[in-house]
Amino acid sequence: MIPVHDVNPLRRTPWVTYALVAANVVVFLAMPAAAHTAVGNTNLAQLCDLQAFFERWGAVPWEMVRNQVPALVPTGHAVATPQGAACLAGPPSYTKIPAVSVLTAMFLHGSWTHLLGNMLFLAIFGNNIEDRLGPVRFLLFYLVCGYVAGYGFALTDPSSSDPLVGASGAIAGVLGAYLVLFPRARVWGLIPVLFFLPLRVPAWLMLGMWFVLQAFYAAGYGTAEAGSVAYAAHVIGFVAGGLLGLTMRGPRRRRAISPRP
Repeated sequence: MIPVHDVNPLRRTPWVTYALVAANVVVFLAMPAAAHTAVGNTNLAQLCDLQAFFERWGAVPWEMVRNQVPALVPTGHAVATPQGAACLAGPPSYTKIPAVSVLTAMFLHGSWTHLLGNMLFLAIFGNNIEDRLGPVRFLLFYLVCGYVAGYGFALTDPSSSDPLVGASGAIAGVLGAYLVLFPRARVWGLIPVLFFLPLRVPAWLMLGMWFVLQAFYAAGYGTAEAGSVAYAAHVIGFVAGGLLGLTMRGPRRRRAISPRP
């Protein structure tokens, strides 16, 4: 189900949500070779450059757990080998702080579909969380969820050397908080059944289904991309956001009962 719009009015303009969307788009457009990934004409030199870029600015579980950078990293250059062309590795020419890389990784995306899917969910559901928290607390909430998702994923696979990139963990936290705070809000979505069928459903159903699917995929079922997509980070971020969302819920108002005459 693809969300399109939620029926949940705002009290203020969600400037931080807009700024996060804009920042992610700007960073993606500035990434090396990223514009070529949509049309599939990326050559080896561009792929090596992009691999080195992700290695430097992405969050690598092996580095995060050990708080160190390996002796050899992709340099961004392609070389000829007896087995064919390959990306060259060498000593890092930069200083990298693994804890900071979790922050930079939140603004990197591997493709246009990765970026647009994340920004769609952030724009639809992030504005109401910002409306509830205010801009400063929302930004802190967003970053905390991203860090919890990133380090949580690293602990589930501490030997992985694949860079973790994307805002999915932080946005999953937004979805978890939305489910807790606005479970009955109505969300318009498109269901791909032969064609896209518009349907309005409660938030608990749409986001609950999303979470179940992410958990299902994280367990290795139902998709061949379980090794290339950090579904566990989505699950961890969602749970973290939901738990934080519980602390945002105010006391329920009791209806006043008029005394009988």
